[in-house]
Amino acid sequence: MSSDSVSIIKPKTGWRFVDFKELKEYRDLFYFLVWRDIKVLYAQTVLGLAWAVLNPLIQILIFSIIFGKIAKLSTDGIPYVLFSSLGIIPWSYMSNAMTSASQSLVNGRGMLGKIYFPRLIYPITPVLSKLIDFLISIIILLCICIYYGVSPTWNLMLFPFFVLLMVCIPVAVGIWLSSLAIRFRDVRFAMTFIIRMLMYSAPIVYTASSVPEKYRLIYSLNPIVGVIEGIRASVLGTPFLWQYILPGIITLIILLFSGLLYFKRMERVIVDVI
Repeated sequence: MSSDSVSIIKPKTGWRFVDFKELKEYRDLFYFLVWRDIKVLYAQTVLGLAWAVLNPLIQILIFSIIFGKIAKLSTDGIPYVLFSSLGIIPWSYMSNAMTSASQSLVNGRGMLGKIYFPRLIYPITPVLSKLIDFLISIIILLCICIYYGVSPTWNLMLFPFFVLLMVCIPVAVGIWLSSLAIRFRDVRFAMTFIIRMLMYSAPIVYTASSVPEKYRLIYSLNPIVGVIEGIRASVLGTPFLWQYILPGIITLIILLFSGLLYFKRMERVIVDVI
């Protein structure tokens, strides 16, 4: 065999950034893993993909009764069902994607030790596969918007931008937590607490304007706040509250790039530790 046909894979040391060219070379594996997750997600279920509609729909109904009818939280004049659906639908996607991504390396340890491929594929795979649920649950949002007579405005042009930010959040969190989970299995148990705290730290069941003014800058550093506010403004045609959106984008960029650096640092020891 000639030396030209032999590929030698050596461990990389030090701080390195993501090799996007390598990720591109493994795009077929990427596609296979995403498609596998989609097929397995609702395999052997009676309702199948209908669960993607039922899960957020049940949450919207419960939250509308508890927080809209009983607690009567202010929504700045927006009907509570419409208000909550614009928060719960993106949040359902982000929470499910973050949970799956954080445990992706631990759950996929059987394959990790057998062949080489960019380990970054693992935490990103559930983030992409869960998008199917989000796209299906958009049906709920469409029906609610039609019922309340919401007309599209030019704000809708920025909807894809906020969806992209929505996808980047579980990518950033998933990369960090999956890297930590290979050494600290506590991450799995902490995720329940983290998800619960994140839910109530974002304007999902209440408005951002209800947060005291002196805390709003700190509050808006949470990137989920900017995503929820941006999606609401895009759909409803209300003014974009950039004071809530921009700080979260900065946090997300820092979280994403630092996570990628740390993941690459840990990548060489993943198989040994896991």
